[in-house]
Amino acid sequence: MRLLPIASGSSGNCIYVGNDNTHLLIDVGISKKRIEEGLNSIDLTLSDINGILITHEHSDHIKGLGVVLRKEEIPVYSANATIEAILNEGKTGKINEELFCSIDADRPFVINDITVNPFEIFHDAADPYAYVVGDGCSKVAVATDMGHFDEYIVENLRDLDGLLIEANHDIRMLQTGRYPYYLKQRILGARGHLCNEMCGQLLDRVISNKMKNIFLGHLSHENNYPDLAYESVRTEINLSDSEFRANDFDIRVARRDMPSGVVVL
Repeated sequence: MRLLPIASGSSGNCIYVGNDNTHLLIDVGISKKRIEEGLNSIDLTLSDINGILITHEHSDHIKGLGVVLRKEEIPVYSANATIEAILNEGKTGKINEELFCSIDADRPFVINDITVNPFEIFHDAADPYAYVVGDGCSKVAVATDMGHFDEYIVENLRDLDGLLIEANHDIRMLQTGRYPYYLKQRILGARGHLCNEMCGQLLDRVISNKMKNIFLGHLSHENNYPDLAYESVRTEINLSDSEFRANDFDIRVARRDMPSGVVVL
């Protein structure tokens, strides 16, 4: 399987996951032009996409959905509450509602030769999901926008070959930054976003000999920067009681402004 973060950050998210036969996008929170440029970098186009998985209805995850669906009739999979929120808010413009397919957490479904397992996460949205995607040979997950993690999330993120995980903010930068108090509290809350340290702590629970590649994603433009996220996460792993150390894995920071480079799993 291949994993390509086309864009990942607080301003927009779109992740490609696929193999030789099946091509999926997880979220379309950037322009159609940028999505096409990202796909072109791995010799694909929007017409090759077999399905779109939406994590939740916030604009940085669905911003490009309306334009994409008006160009290509691609099935869209998400929780029923998320679909209702997208349609009711009307931010996508006029789209074919028949393209939406309601799915349930913990009920795997198949798109061609790929199995998708949605699972619930903690975020201030209608019914947010993360996704584990596998084809029988390898398995990857995309899990961002979660204020904290529990044993359920840990179990869903085990036995992976690749992972894109949220490292949204540095707590000190957020606390001393220019965001208003209510927004700081939202981000720091149980249904907000994972800080760098919590990302490292979660990784410490799920990394294994099988894990090959890790992307740190959904970085805040205001309250984080790539080197800080990278070093903070590595420090958490290295200070843990785990048998693993950060150098055992290919850890990269996903870019918000351009594709981050494809990894083959």
